Amino acid sequence: MLFTRKGDDGTSRLFGRSGRIPKNSPLFEALGTLDELNSLLGVCYAKARAVGEIGFSITSAIRGVQQDLFIVQAELAGAPKTLTQSHVDTLEHSIGEIETLIQNPHAFVISGATELSALLDVARSVSRRTERRVLMAQDIRKVSDGTRKYLNRLSSILYALARLAAQQGSVEEENPSY
Repeated sequence: MLFTRKGDDGTSRLFGRSGRIPKNSPLFEALGTLDELNSLLGVCYAKARAVGEIGFSITSAIRGVQQDLFIVQAELAGAPKTLTQSHVDTLEHSIGEIETLIQNPHAFVISGATELSALLDVARSVSRRTERRVLMAQDIRKVSDGTRKYLNRLSSILYALARLAAQQGSVEEENPSY
């Protein structure tokens, strides 16, 4: 059954907690934003598969992040799961690898060179909000150092992937004119 009716009073229960928590809790806001980001990354993944890849696998990077976000959700929900320094190192390695492939990796760009790069830029923006929501939930559920570091790096890999997607689409990105 896809529903229980137990949340009709505006509360829900999490793994490892006996009582119910209001659905407007910062913890549920963080979990919902993680879910939103993971779903958006699913759209990015599907689009990346449809357009094909040259060299670095955007789909593999996205799928890895999606898997890691499930660990973050589990950690916030109270499961004995957490992201470690190894997860952070893997992300940093991928960022470094992409930086060697893209032109002018540190410049600001106007989003929208390709559909995939634009979607990845939206995901990057949502990842920043996700990081803030997870940090706001720390008063309710402790967040590991590895998870905090990972979420801090997440927007960087999504930025790099967006630039790579534009480059793989053979579209030159436009810089803001200020």
